Amino acid sequence: MSATAQIIRRTVTELDHVRIYNLLKRQYGSATAPQAEELGDVIDNADMVRAQEIGPDVVTMYTKLRVADGPNGTERSITLCYPPDADAAQGMISVLSPIGTSLLGLRVGDVARWHGADGKESSVEVRAIEFQPEASGDYTA
Repeated sequence: MSATAQIIRRTVTELDHVRIYNLLKRQYGSATAPQAEELGDVIDNADMVRAQEIGPDVVTMYTKLRVADGPNGTERSITLCYPPDADAAQGMISVLSPIGTSLLGLRVGDVARWHGADGKESSVEVRAIEFQPEASGDYTA
């Protein structure tokens, strides 16, 4: 880790942890894909809380958030979802994608960083939470 790298604490709900763990187990079994391994590390190293206790500024599953692209600051809205619901054209980003994995459990103001298929680093800043299921009382989304 470089001297300028920042360690970001992530928080996930117990329900998201269980569902993502089961997704990885079903989808990858004993095979290890780099993205699955990274997502497994994210959920295993995150602080876990009950859905009722998650902060309203944390990216959980099915959170709609506004992000700003690193280099140019262009803002866009995206929703973090499970693979069956993913549709990049509609802003539905799979948690199994590099950007999805990097966003899970972050707070408003945090910067998500990941490496694309080309090996190039990309980043987005979490600018706002537009909708979070838990904040609206939906603890089973």
